Amino acid sequence: MSDLLLLNVRPMGGDRADILIRDGRIAAIGQGLQAPGATVEDGAGHIAIPALVDAHTHLDKTTWGMDWYTGRKGGSLQDLIDNERNSRIPLDLDVHRQSMRHAIRLAENGAGHIRSHVDVDTDHGLSLLEGKMATRDALRGIIDIQIVAFPQSGLMVRPGTYDLLDRALAAGADIVGGLDPSSMDRDPKGSLDAVFALAVKHAKPIDIHLHEYGELGAFTLDLILERTRAHGLQGLVGVSHCFTLGAHDPARVARQMDEVAREDVRIFTTGHPSAEVPSLQAMRRAGIKVGMGCDGIRDTWGPWGQPDMLHRARIVGMKNSMRRDEELELLLDVASRGGAEAMGIEGHQIAVGAAADLTLVAGQTLAHAVVEEAPRPLVVKGGRVVARAGRLAVPGVTMP
Repeated sequence: MSDLLLLNVRPMGGDRADILIRDGRIAAIGQGLQAPGATVEDGAGHIAIPALVDAHTHLDKTTWGMDWYTGRKGGSLQDLIDNERNSRIPLDLDVHRQSMRHAIRLAENGAGHIRSHVDVDTDHGLSLLEGKMATRDALRGIIDIQIVAFPQSGLMVRPGTYDLLDRALAAGADIVGGLDPSSMDRDPKGSLDAVFALAVKHAKPIDIHLHEYGELGAFTLDLILERTRAHGLQGLVGVSHCFTLGAHDPARVARQMDEVAREDVRIFTTGHPSAEVPSLQAMRRAGIKVGMGCDGIRDTWGPWGQPDMLHRARIVGMKNSMRRDEELELLLDVASRGGAEAMGIEGHQIAVGAAADLTLVAGQTLAHAVVEEAPRPLVVKGGRVVARAGRLAVPGVTMP
């Protein structure tokens, strides 16, 4: 791997400097750096930040690049789940092709890491996981993908799913997924015991979708916290959405946020427009490690979204009534360094010795960069330029 010298950038919006990258890591930051033989890129005064991180998405679901889908349904969560599961084959929703389209656009827009859930159910077996793993392999060195084996259609209510999750984790899925143990599985003890048993057996982290509101959600969250403590899995358990922490019950929410922070359970938010989401500011004040994600992008569930973490940061910011510059800087941190930390990726920063996963963004300040709708001038992964001006710059890899 050749050395890379980035000239004339502003690390984290500060003074102009150069960044020297050797062997995939940041070797030096300063003015007037020299590196004979290195590949040189002029940063043109753009801000350098750690690569963006999509900490919660569903690469297997998008219809991006396909014909417009007219069959979206309303109704309950179960109706949406059933419609998607039954539509995949008639739509020819090829997971490898579609996840490639989604992941490449995330990389072009400055992301270096993705955590993606993939449906594991008794209708499709492990075929969706296999397509996702093919994408993970194809894009290795361009963007890193963590795969969550996710029982979207239920675990306890669909016999055979536990064995499929077991096989998925043995086959290469990185994380054990779960979904609404009370309202969907109707057996919170059995569902959570199964998820934690799989995590212990395979020595892998957990990420549970928790859409449940109010007291039901609080009850389920307490069960998750109890099992995290009992199994000693602090730092290895995540809860996605966690709408119950957005309830209008300050005393209960504050207590649970403190417990989430104490057990080092990570929260992954998407700023869901139609739900009461937990306050990003309150979670960070409580010391909770928080990640942010695009969730589903133009899929059978809904037509909305973009594969771009700055676009998602703007949605999360509006949902959390964030206006001040320091609040916008918090958004950017959650969409980059903080999201990586929540996913278990340490040292994701612009600093000597850190992995050279970084993105140049347009803007006068970090706050300005969050709201400025402009292509990312340059994206670097592992010390290699992978995208330029919003387009992939890796020979031999094209959008399918």
